[in-house]
Amino acid sequence: MPEERIFHPGDIVQHFKRNMISEDERNTNKYLYRIVGTAEHTETKEKLMIYQALYGDFGIYARPYEMFMSETDRKKYPEATQRYRFEKAR
Repeated sequence: MPEERIFHPGDIVQHFKRNMISEDERNTNKYLYRIVGTAEHTETKEKLMIYQALYGDFGIYARPYEMFMSETDRKKYPEATQRYRFEKAR
């Protein structure tokens, strides 16, 4: 896996929707997240990515690892410019 697709605790990533917001909103932390780490679902053993929002209420979220790493759905979001759902922030 290319280095830019390997996430470590503390890495800052952006959701693909960050590229679809106004310039004013991009001056905030909207759609930026800090990687907390990975976890394993206790029942299903599914790998999960744990991450924290850097905006709003700074919520902590878990998403299936495969979904977190997936490419952006171009059928649902044809205007998206980011290849993957989450990428390291630039």
